[in-house]
Amino acid sequence: MKIRQNPRHWAAMKALSTPGVRSVANYGLVKLHTRIFLGKADEDHREERREHLDAFFDATMDTYLVALQAGYDEAGAREITHVQANFDFYNHGWTEMMEIPVDELEDHYERYEEFFERYDITIDDPLGSFRPAGGIPEAPSTPERLEEPEHPHAEGGFADDVYVEDEEGNLRVGGGEAPEEIDVSSAPGVSSEDDEADA
Repeated sequence: MKIRQNPRHWAAMKALSTPGVRSVANYGLVKLHTRIFLGKADEDHREERREHLDAFFDATMDTYLVALQAGYDEAGAREITHVQANFDFYNHGWTEMMEIPVDELEDHYERYEEFFERYDITIDDPLGSFRPAGGIPEAPSTPERLEEPEHPHAEGGFADDVYVEDEEGNLRVGGGEAPEEIDVSSAPGVSSEDDEADA
């Protein structure tokens, strides 16, 4: 998958690992992701998906932290959560929200298979062990979209690794090392400035 990485991603990583700041950052990141992905959805389906996406993204924040603890770098841990989201979009037939083509779902699963198996994550059950005990709100599906899937926001050809695009538009494989100094105050949720590049 091709994802962006900028200083605010490192700030988010640190904020989510910092007591006293984590809950604010978590809330901000959830709302940011919901807003971004609802922006890719058809307008007449947006509100009916909001609660589901809020709860889903909240659960993936735990996935992200566990992936970091398991040794994945920031980009890899974040990509895992985006793969989970794309599984969920696929299961609901929300193909217009997908970041990867339908025919690359298996490839992305296989790259993280060891992690996914450890936490019972599958394409059919994207949250696995991270699913909250009370579940998450359901939202209407559009299964007819899977018959001839259209995913205008998906980028194919990046299924073999995590590809990271920096602020200058340079593309590299892998997320690299965290900078020595990270400004937690610039993390989404902590800072008031959020945009699509922060997802």
